[in-house]
Amino acid sequence: MKDPILQEGDPVLRVVAVAVPKKDVTSRKIRSVISKMKSVLAQEEHGVAIAAPQIGEPLRLFVISGSVFKEGPEDERAHPYRVFINPTLTRLSKKKVEMSEGCLSVRGKYGVVPRHEKATIKALDEQGRATTYHGTGLVGHIFQHECDHLDGILYVDKATRLEKDEDMKSARVRIKEKHGL
Repeated sequence: MKDPILQEGDPVLRVVAVAVPKKDVTSRKIRSVISKMKSVLAQEEHGVAIAAPQIGEPLRLFVISGSVFKEGPEDERAHPYRVFINPTLTRLSKKKVEMSEGCLSVRGKYGVVPRHEKATIKALDEQGRATTYHGTGLVGHIFQHECDHLDGILYVDKATRLEKDEDMKSARVRIKEKHGL
């Protein structure tokens, strides 16, 4: 079965994604892309986020599993995914931290990537409402990782150290365990 997630080497992953026109945010096409992203992410046991270019759609859009926001199980059930359309990182802390990262588009590897400890992002949600999130630690890291995807950058471009992991499972388990996911 063909992997629905594009892998490193596919040129779509290196394209700067285009903004979704505000009038199209709630269109059938964008709803379909978001639905596909949620479905693909749901099938990934250890994935926590996915950007539209990873499924071949060069759009400025990504989805994060609600589990990473740690707002309680009832909130996770009500909001199993958070959608970020036309995201912009508006504020980054000066302090950087190194964290292990993996990527659904770079299977078999994980790496250590220095990123800003805190990140604020503004975006539209799937109803077209403006939202702002302040992410610290893992959430801030994910915001930066996904925004990089939208700019044609993969985490391996920024990693200070890369290691192989036959199926990424052990790396993702370590990341999730470290952050209580």
